[in-house]
Amino acid sequence: MTQAALRISVPFALSVLVACGGAGGPAEPTPAPAPVTRPSPAATARYRVTFDATWDGSTHPTDFPPNPHFSGLIGGTHRGTVSFWQDGGLATEGIRLMAERGRQTPLDIEVDAAIRAGHAQHLLVGSDVPSSPGSTSLEFAVSLDYPLVTLVTMVAPSPDWFVGVSGLSLLEGGDWVADRTVELTPWDAGTDSGVSYRSSDRVTAPPQSIHRLTGSPVSVGGSVPPMGRFVFRRLP
Repeated sequence: MTQAALRISVPFALSVLVACGGAGGPAEPTPAPAPVTRPSPAATARYRVTFDATWDGSTHPTDFPPNPHFSGLIGGTHRGTVSFWQDGGLATEGIRLMAERGRQTPLDIEVDAAIRAGHAQHLLVGSDVPSSPGSTSLEFAVSLDYPLVTLVTMVAPSPDWFVGVSGLSLLEGGDWVADRTVELTPWDAGTDSGVSYRSSDRVTAPPQSIHRLTGSPVSVGGSVPPMGRFVFRRLP
């Protein structure tokens, strides 16, 4: 082969290789994966919450009182701009009287005030459990703007102890949960210094912050068993 022929054929061969994607040429681009489309949650959802009270002499044997019961359910649906009670916070008058006397008022007034201010949507009022173990249920609605639930009930008899949830979200992974179970261990409202279920009234002055009960009489073997559970189930 002549030198002139070499000068022509080599560039021609290289151009053929590049055009065919060979000899280290650019690979075909990988198609981008199709975007995953998630369905948007419904604007509103309805739930039934069942309070299953399990507190009895076998679950909490220390100093177990006669006539164990729970007061009427009270709470609301709301957004994160308001909290009706929280761990480490001071009890409002509504929380104090719920925890000490089992009253639904004035906590209902506090929820109504939050509704008027645009921080809450619905007041939740339910029946009591007149004898524990026992159960009661309540139906309610939530919305995308107000997806949180606060719900409480007094442990009775007790100084100022209660069970409940604060700001529980029913949205998870971008959609309404089908069901959610919350085990309920007792809280101390920090407003009465009694140490047993049937202690006489002893006003805590100044009041302490709301905190979990951890010792006698609710502790069993170094831990505190639940006194019941909330079971939230979405309705069709």
